[in-house]
Parts: sequence; C-alpha cells; structure tokens
Amino acid sequence: MSTSGRILLVGFGNMGQAMVRGWLDSGRAAASVRVVEPAITAREVARGLGVHAHASVAGSLKDFRPDVVVLAVKPNQIGSALAECSSAVGATTVWLSIAAGKTIASLSSALAATAAIVRAMPNTPAAIGKGMTALVANAAVTADQRALCTGLMAAVGTVAWLDDERDMDAVTAVSGSGPAYVFLLIECLERAAVDLGLAPALARQLALETVSGAAAYAAVADAAPAELRRRVTSPNGTTQAALEVLMAGDGLSGLMMRAVRAAAERSVQLSAA
Repeated sequence: MSTSGRILLVGFGNMGQAMVRGWLDSGRAAASVRVVEPAITAREVARGLGVHAHASVAGSLKDFRPDVVVLAVKPNQIGSALAECSSAVGATTVWLSIAAGKTIASLSSALAATAAIVRAMPNTPAAIGKGMTALVANAAVTADQRALCTGLMAAVGTVAWLDDERDMDAVTAVSGSGPAYVFLLIECLERAAVDLGLAPALARQLALETVSGAAAYAAVADAAPAELRRRVTSPNGTTQAALEVLMAGDGLSGLMMRAVRAAAERSVQLSAA
C-alpha cells in the first residue's frame, strides 16, 4: 500500500482518530498528515501521535497543500467544512467524505464543478483495524486518486468499491449499521446465558467468543454460511431445537430482512434531506 500523498483530515473524533492511527501504523509519516479539530482535547491526542493539529483550516494550510481532504465531520457540519476548505486547496485535490448520508451531488454543489469526490461508508470496527468500507467516486476522480483513497481506508480494514452510488443505502444498512445488529446478538446471547444460571462474566465470555469465533471461521471456511449452519446441526440435537425456534415462520431471516430494509429506507430519506 502506498503511503505517499499529503492528507488534510477535517474532524478528529473516534473515526478520525482510528484512521490516523491506521495510517501511522501502516508506515505513513506523521508529517504528511494535518488535522483540523476545534476541540482542544482531541487536538492534544493528535499531537500526542506526532501529527500537527489546528483549530482551523486556515491555520493548517499555511505551508501545506493536501493531495486529499478527508471530511470526517458530522453531517450537519459538512457545509461549513466545505466552505472553509474549498477556497484553500488545489484543483488537483481529491475530497474523501465519510459523512453519513451526504451524497456526491450534495458535496459537489459546494465545490467546483470539476472537483474529484469520493464518498465512503466505513463502520465502527475500523477502530481496531477491522472495518469494512465501501467507496464510490465521481467521474472526476483519477486512477491515482482512487488508489490513494483505497490505501487510506485499507489502513483500517477491508475496502470495496461501488459502481453505483445508489447502492450506498444498502451498504449503510448492512455494514454501516451492521455492527449494532451483531452487538444486539451478543447482548441477547449473554442475557439468555444468565437466564439459564451462568455467571454474568462467563455469560459474556461465551457470547463474545462464540460470535467472534464463528465470524472468523465463516470468513475462511470453504462453504457458505447456510452450509456451515447445516454442518453444525445434528438431527434432533440441541442446535436443531434452537434453530426450529429461530426459523419458525419467516423467523430470524424475515426479521433481519425487515430490519435491514428499514435502515436502507431511512438512509434514502436522510440522503434526500
């Protein structure tokens, strides 16, 4: 993965901090990164990592021209961030936004018509380098800019490119919101274990290790999840007894389909707002 290119990171919350740590761990020089963040405590974290941090874009760009501006602010802050940055960066800069729900069209409306824009949807496991990020680019993005954005997001996990931005609503519903669904599963398994009489600490350990282990196994197995499920289900055994409950009617599958569809529909609504 290339570690070249100068980065201006606007916003240094949890995701911004995860990305910077990933970049540095992958060999990127701290001097190639500038952070803009109004919160003093967050700026101190950046400086602790050896990265220059400033309260404003103007302060960060006095002697620094970025190849990429990474927008890691809340969606309601994106307008002011674009306004502050757009007049200060070069025409060859690529804009990489992780602001949820903000379409390429909405970003483009605040920038030059020729601006190169990449929209990304990472998820929270990026904090430990296990994120899943989907990206989509407009026609102005060059091959080199695409490679730069790939490298930046690959530093915190796996990357997939979309051909159609409309797929981003489904991505948001599956991987963007998906960690919450898994956390709920862990929560439910833990609660059920306690209900059966196990100590809370053991219940949590069993739930966490079972979910993480099963996911890791599914990722390297030679079969689809449905086949793995069949392999572990002995006829008339304990697993079958549980699955008969989970799969009754449209069961867990139907419930998950409705949940993910609700998230996707909400993503469409937020993007249009």
